Parts: sequence; C-alpha cells; structure tokens
Amino acid sequence: MDIIPLSELLLNLSSQLRCHFQWSLVPELEIQRKEETFSIFQALLLHRRFIGLFCSSSSLSLLCLIKSSHVFEIFSAVMKSEKRHALVKKSWCIEISKVMMMASSKNTPPVNNRTRISITIVTGLCCFFYLLGAWQRNGFGKGGGVITLEAVTKQAQCTNTTDIVANLDFEPHHKTIKIPHRANPKPIMFKPCDVKFKDYTPCHEQKRAMRFPRENMVYRERHCPPENEKLRCLIPAPKGYTTPFPWPKSRDYVHYANVPFKTLTVAKAGQNWVKFQGDVFKFPGGGTMFPQGADAYIETLAKVIPIKDGSVRTALDTGCGVASWGAYMLKKNVLTMSFAPRDVHEAQVQFALERGVPAIIGVLGSIRLPYPPRAFDMAQCSRCLIPWTSNEGMYLMEVDRVLRPGGYWVLSGPPINWKTYYKTWKRSKKELKAEQKRIEEIAESLCWEKKYEKGDIAIWRKKTNDRSCRMSSSSSSVKTCKGKDTDDVWNKTMEVCVTPFPKVSSDVEVMKFPERLFSVPPCVTKGLVEGVNVESYQEDNKLWKKRVSNYKRINRLIGSSRYRNVMDMNAGLGGFAAALESPESWVMNVVPTIAKNSLSVVFERGLIGIYHDWCEGFSTYPRTYDLIHANNVFSLYQNRCNVEDILLEMDRVLRPEGTVLFRDEVDVLNDVRKIANGMRWDTKLMDHEDGPLVPEKILVAVKMYWVAGDGGSVRNSTSTLSGEV
Repeated sequence: MDIIPLSELLLNLSSQLRCHFQWSLVPELEIQRKEETFSIFQALLLHRRFIGLFCSSSSLSLLCLIKSSHVFEIFSAVMKSEKRHALVKKSWCIEISKVMMMASSKNTPPVNNRTRISITIVTGLCCFFYLLGAWQRNGFGKGGGVITLEAVTKQAQCTNTTDIVANLDFEPHHKTIKIPHRANPKPIMFKPCDVKFKDYTPCHEQKRAMRFPRENMVYRERHCPPENEKLRCLIPAPKGYTTPFPWPKSRDYVHYANVPFKTLTVAKAGQNWVKFQGDVFKFPGGGTMFPQGADAYIETLAKVIPIKDGSVRTALDTGCGVASWGAYMLKKNVLTMSFAPRDVHEAQVQFALERGVPAIIGVLGSIRLPYPPRAFDMAQCSRCLIPWTSNEGMYLMEVDRVLRPGGYWVLSGPPINWKTYYKTWKRSKKELKAEQKRIEEIAESLCWEKKYEKGDIAIWRKKTNDRSCRMSSSSSSVKTCKGKDTDDVWNKTMEVCVTPFPKVSSDVEVMKFPERLFSVPPCVTKGLVEGVNVESYQEDNKLWKKRVSNYKRINRLIGSSRYRNVMDMNAGLGGFAAALESPESWVMNVVPTIAKNSLSVVFERGLIGIYHDWCEGFSTYPRTYDLIHANNVFSLYQNRCNVEDILLEMDRVLRPEGTVLFRDEVDVLNDVRKIANGMRWDTKLMDHEDGPLVPEKILVAVKMYWVAGDGGSVRNSTSTLSGEV
C-alpha cells in the first residue's frame, strides 16, 4: 500500500468514525464501515511519524495488524487488560502477541514457521515504532515531530463540539404550555429600602399589630403581610454599622451604631441590664431578679438542677429581656432558646442576637410555641410577667408540653417571695398568696414536684413518667390533649389540656451531653420519625461530617468566631449543626413546615431549633445571622412561593459581609444566582465534594457591605473562597 499524506489519512479517519474519535474516550468509537476503517489503520501503520504517537497513546494500533472481522474481539481483550486506559509500556509487546495469537488461533489455518517469523517481525516493528514514538513525544523537549490533539482537531472535517453545544437551543417551544417563572428568572437589580425600614420585622410590624386584639397577647404574635404589602427591596444597615465584637467579648459589649436604641438604658437603669459607655453598650450580666449577676443566680440553680454534668443541655427562657441568663448559661455548656415580644423595649431580642446569644421574637399568647413536645431540659421565667394562672393555667400547660420528662421549671419573680416584694409590686398580699397557691395546684396537676423554694427562686421538676402521679391527678378536671400528631404545632391554637407522657421503658430517655450529640436519639430508636432508622441516622451523620469538612476547605473561617450566629434553613436531622458544634458558634436549626418533621431529633441531640414556613418572614431582626446554610431549600419550596421573597428574607437577616452556603441542583442554583447577583451579593458556584459529575452543586454567596445613605455604594470584601466552577 502506498504511503498517503497524514492529513488526508486523518481527514478520512474522522469521516469514517463520524467525529466520535476521542483520544480519551475510546469506548465511544462507533465503527460502522469496518473494512474501510481497517484500510485506514493499515495506512497509518506505515506512516512512521504517526505510528509512534498512535501506539503510545492508545492500543487501537492493534487493529492495523488483524483482519477487520476481529476488530471488536481484539478491542475487548486489550481494553480489559488495560482497564480502558494507558498501556503499561513494559507489557505492551506481550499484549500484542497474546491478542494476535488469540485471533490467529480462532480464524486462521495452522501456523507454519513462515507465519511465526512474520508475526515476530511485525511485533518487533510495533515495539520499535512504539519506542520511537515515545522518544519523539518526550525526548529532549523538542516536540517537533509530535502530532498534537489540537492539530488533529484542525484537520477534522466536522463541526467543533463546543460550537455545537453553544448553538443548541434547549428551551421548550410548546406554546400551549405555560413556563413557570422559576424556569427563566429575569435579572433584577433590587433597590435599597427607605432608611426607616432598617429594623423592619415583617411579621411583627408595629402598625399592623395594632389591628389585632390585645386579649391573650394576640397583637404581639406573628401577623405577616399579605402579598401586596411585602417589601421587595433591600433592608439597609444603619449608618456606621460595623462587624460585631467576636465571642466572648460580644457577650459583654455591643456597638451602639449597630443597635442605636437607648430605651433600655433608661427603663432598666436600676436593674443592671445594660449601660451606655462611649460608643458601645456594656452588659454587666445583671437582671431584674439577679442583681448580683447571672453567674451567682446560675450557681444557686446548680445546687438543685444538674446543670454542670451535661444532664441539662437545652433550656427555654420565656420573656428573656436581653438574654443575659442564656448568655451565661453557655459557660455551663447549656444552649438556651430565649424569646421576648417586640414591645416598648423593642430592641431586647436584637440586643441578644447582637451579643451572640440564641433568641427569637415571640410571646406566650394564643398560638402554640413553635417547638415539638419534650424539647427542653429546663425552662425558666425570671420576672417574665406571664399570667401563669390565667386561662385555667393554659400557659403552664404549654410549658409542660415542651418540657422533657424529668425537666425543671424555674420561677423567679411574682408571686415568689411576695411577702418581701408586695409593696414594690404594688399588689395585695391576698392576691399574691392566692396566685402562688394556684400555680402550685396547676403544677401538681401537671405531675410536677416542687423541689426548692428559697428567697426569690422556686424550682419544680416534671416527673419522668405518669405512674407516680395518677392518683394525685385523678380528681383533676384538666383534660388530656387529643390528636395523633402532637408535633403539629405550627399556627395551631393553644388549648387547655395536658400533653400525655410518652410511653417509655425506663426513666432515662437521652444521654448526657456531649454523648447525646451523635448517639441515636430515642425517637429514632423507637421508629417515631418517618423514614428514619438507626442506619440512616448514622449515615446522615457521616455525610454531614464530610460536607462540613468540605465547607471548611471552601471557607477557612467556618467554625471560627467570625461566624457566631449560624442558621440552617432546612436542618433535617441536625447533621450540619452537629458536625459544626463548637463553643465558637451556635446553630438555629429550622425545620420547614412542609418538610419531614424531624425537629424532635434535633432537640434530642442537644441542639436547638424551630418550625418555620419560608414563604413568610422569620421572627428575628435584620442583620442577626453571620452564616446561613440553605440545603435544598429552593427545590423544597419550588412552586410554593416566590424565590425572590425567600432570598430577600435571607438578605434581611444576614449581616453585612455575612455568608450563605446554598446546596441544590445546578439548574436551581443558576436561577438563585441570577437573583442573588442583583442583591449586592458576590457569588461563586462550586462543584459537589464528590466531583463535577454530581448534578448537585454548592453556591457560596457573600453579602457586600453597604449602609443607609451611602448612595448605594458597596465596600469590597476580602474573599476567602476559591475554586469556582
């Protein structure tokens, strides 16, 4: 056969293989005209400069030695021995001999000496040209005789693959089908809201609250705006806003510019709540009922309640003020969920979160608290002024619902120690005495045992089961709450009924902290959580340890005090928070009301969380979280509410220069990214930790720094991110 120009050979080869020939994707070869292809390979074999490269790049050069009828048989044998990729140089000639002998033995007459000599010569030539090709590719750095993939591509008579993809139109063109808005979001540049909205809380807005009745504190509950009243602009930070102090300094100091309200410094001047010094607020750790400081108050409680040994991990502070009790309970490794209404002391929850202490806007009113039954190890009211005896003891029954069997309730303030304070409280002895008696009667009906009363403090303990209190409660008129799903509490009206004890086999339900963080929760062991068993729970833990480790590689500040207040918008079993557990940060685990109900697992692990519907505003102030984790949130809420509304709410609660970690399908994240780029966020799309072939991706966003009245300019932030897709 005559030697023909190499360019012509490559041109013919590309045509024969229909442009499927790829140097790294050998299995995708589509050989339809075997005889013509065989001829081309024979010609290539005779081209000295090409055969060296071809043999060193792929074992397909064997095809030039055997009849075309053996092409696929030889291809399978060689690819199996080479595991689809590079042929080991030392064994290359041996493989050629094996394949040739295999093909010859099946389809050729008995081999004579002449045939053996021919095979030996051909084998030797192949080895020689292989070594020659390897030298031409790698020898002395010249590279002058090397045929590159780029050169082959230029010679190919087919359209470039990239050009094909770029010109393809993947959009549907069915005119009769209405395409959802989410499928093709238009880029929007959101404008700043008026400066008067700098502390806007959509579901706790004061003017709207005044439309509702004051009875049972209804007007202080959540009342979210209708669709036509929602703000679709960016909430500005106050002028002079600066990054909060790092923990633990933030517990004691807050920048005045961040929360510019002096009301509490005047109203609570004599109660040691907060003081104004220069351009900062100082929190001495005092409170109305602990003038000697929160530490001394907690030490008194620790004489009765096992706070120090890990038995108590989750606590509820009803009517928290500035959350000093919760702040100092952290020293005992107790995580406290504090709540208070947005009232005349409008900044108390905002102060708490600015200090780096968990808190939400809330009130004991007519709606159940957004927590599952048996969530907290203890609860306390320190002069919270909740009318415990009203509505037949309904508020104490709600505390009982969220209190774990064996948990503690602390009451300090009216009516405890009424003999000392009745004049200060401007109430009669008779009234206060009757109130305390009624509280003790309700507590007994709830199967609580009074453990301590001295000075300003009284402590009750909820019994671990109802066996020991059936006799004393038999004459009670309080009914038992009915309903199969006791966890279904979102926007449910509070009732005058007692939540029944769970059916338990022993008095001990959960392990002590920190062992309970990764041990299997009782609700999982008993099969009370839909779709979750011991094995899937343990796999979830492993998965989130891996994912959090990857997050820390993406952003080295995750896990440090830079991100003190963290929110997980779709917490699942709490795996993200558990893997992130550190004294430097805390996580608000949000379980969406439309997701599987797993909040009981979160609390049994010794973490805190809340139910919430992300189609509505969250019960917090603007600029209260440093890091937000959104795992499949937008896939979950697809076609349920506007993506823009969820992102604007995230922007509202995120601090300037705060970070968001999105995890979702790539098409969803592309839609999110288009909107986020119009919100003054810097975004980067990154591969899944298991590699680029996984359709789920990670979108990292950083909120730019800007404040009210700066003309809309943003301050550049130092990025700690790398590896954009």
